[in-house]
Amino acid sequence: MTIRSQMRKWKSNLGWGVAWFGTALVLFGLFHLLWTVLSKGITSFRWDMLTTVTHGVAGGLQNAILGTFELILISTVIAAPLGILGGVYVSEFAHTKVASVIRFLTEVLSGVPSIVIGYFGYLLMVLNWGWGFSALAGGIALTIIMLPYILRTTESSLQQVPLAQREGAWALGMTRFQAISRVVWRPAAGGIATGVLMAVAIGMGETAPLLYTAGWSSLNPTWHLTGHQVGYLTYVVWTYIEQPYPEAHALAYSAAFLLLVIILVIHLVVRILVKRATVAAK
Repeated sequence: MTIRSQMRKWKSNLGWGVAWFGTALVLFGLFHLLWTVLSKGITSFRWDMLTTVTHGVAGGLQNAILGTFELILISTVIAAPLGILGGVYVSEFAHTKVASVIRFLTEVLSGVPSIVIGYFGYLLMVLNWGWGFSALAGGIALTIIMLPYILRTTESSLQQVPLAQREGAWALGMTRFQAISRVVWRPAAGGIATGVLMAVAIGMGETAPLLYTAGWSSLNPTWHLTGHQVGYLTYVVWTYIEQPYPEAHALAYSAAFLLLVIILVIHLVVRILVKRATVAAK
């Protein structure tokens, strides 16, 4: 074996070693995080937390759970139609240059720090529009975060549909809109639903934009869109873990445990939808 071959083999082994070491570090951090949240969350969680509101640094999480779902409901109702329609437009109707501009703006928006979006929402909606800390302000802030993911996933799902299906619909005399609404959307539906669910999971894990827009309330949501603050689970995790009280730590770990379970369920549903979409495409 020549010296050059030995050096090449040594560099290859070194590269693989560094790669495996990095992978081991990532997996260690991930499993340590999961173990910490699950072990402390399970031991801290009580079933009566689901039916009682937060009292100071103790109590339950009913207000935070209901507030989280209210915020996600508002953001999904706004972001899902806009993102899906935007993805359909970019994939099927937009001129090449227009589509490129929309893709660029979408990538820029997805890269904006969430705290900047929250501060923008605070200045615009909380102060300028006079909504105050409210569910609607928080929901729109989450909408801005979720929208790029839904749009790009919708576009990608539609582009994966074979051109032959479109041509077959056009050959039957369908317009472009009819072809999309009757033929193209069916094989892409699983991918589109996946994008929506992934955006929901991302929105549920946000804290910074909600601090500036939704505020915090230890009471159950009033379901008034403006003028009333609302609780949410990530606030409990972010705030109560810093308190010097065991009851506050129990609430923080329980909230983190609930968030982890909900997001894991969402990811399982996403995997099922992707699998079904793959089978249907075949």
